[in-house]
Amino acid sequence: MSDPALETLLLPIESEIIDLADDAKVLFQRARSGRALSILKKADLLCEQSFAPDRDALLKSGFKVEAETEEGDFDAVFLLPGRQRQEARAQLARAVSKSRDGGFVVACAPNTEGAKTLEKDLADLLGRADKLTKNKCRVVWEKVRPDDLNNTLIAEWLELDAPRPVLGGDYVSRPGIFAWDRIDPASELLAGLLPDTLKGRGADLGAGFGYLSRTVLEIAPKVSGMDIYEAEKRALDLAKENLSAFKGKRNMQGIWSDVTKGLEGPYDFIVSNPPFHQAGKADRADVGQGFIRAASAGLRPGGEFYMVANRHLPYEQTLGECFGIVNQLADEGGYKVIKAIKRKGAR
Repeated sequence: MSDPALETLLLPIESEIIDLADDAKVLFQRARSGRALSILKKADLLCEQSFAPDRDALLKSGFKVEAETEEGDFDAVFLLPGRQRQEARAQLARAVSKSRDGGFVVACAPNTEGAKTLEKDLADLLGRADKLTKNKCRVVWEKVRPDDLNNTLIAEWLELDAPRPVLGGDYVSRPGIFAWDRIDPASELLAGLLPDTLKGRGADLGAGFGYLSRTVLEIAPKVSGMDIYEAEKRALDLAKENLSAFKGKRNMQGIWSDVTKGLEGPYDFIVSNPPFHQAGKADRADVGQGFIRAASAGLRPGGEFYMVANRHLPYEQTLGECFGIVNQLADEGGYKVIKAIKRKGAR
């Protein structure tokens, strides 16, 4: 599968504009696996990735992966920044701080996702920046020269994606997380339709910073515990903090994983607002369909699945294949809320 941003990111190496020693110490922030990455196969490469599907793909390809490394003094730092402005700037400043004096910082973004801004931001930090454009993307790079560093700006930007109180202090969140500083209207709609009669062991698939899980634990006293599934570790860490008031009172487990690969289960009920974008803006119905299949497999016979989705996403056929009873509870504001019950006797 083509990855234009990854391929463009490595152009300065492929074109020999940047010459790295075979044993160069290299960090790749927000790394993604792909054929283009083979150009760094001789380097001492550490991939940093907190998103479980990309982490799993990198591990499967044989790369060394950490969610967030404490190491520094790299000869080169490569970065595919996030789309959220504050997060991207924090990642760029961190890339600079992880590089040794004389090392390179190399970053790339699609032209439609802030490539021009990325070039300016790198130049603001390092005093200048070179660029190449290809595949409708822009790669920018520069050598880290101590005399040219804007240390004040680096320090400011390093704090831009730090966890902070949001929603009047009711939650802690950080830029880069889905709907990071607000309650997503789809999740809010689903939360308002969850019954207080939920009981037993539950799970939240794609929990974000923990809003739906906390709603369940607040309204349903017979719920004995919740497993919190989240692919993005940065979000999962926030969810754990936002659910800390229930620690010791209900059984809780945070699970950093790709939900579509399966659940621990079995569960009495599952709630979910599945994502429908991954590493791009195009709708990905297959992700939500994977969540539906995983929910069905992870529920006990007779278990209940509550989900919300954008109205136009084609989930009904998958729901019908996986569940015995499927009812739409709401169709409001462009979203649909669905309750599905697993067939009795189904495995």
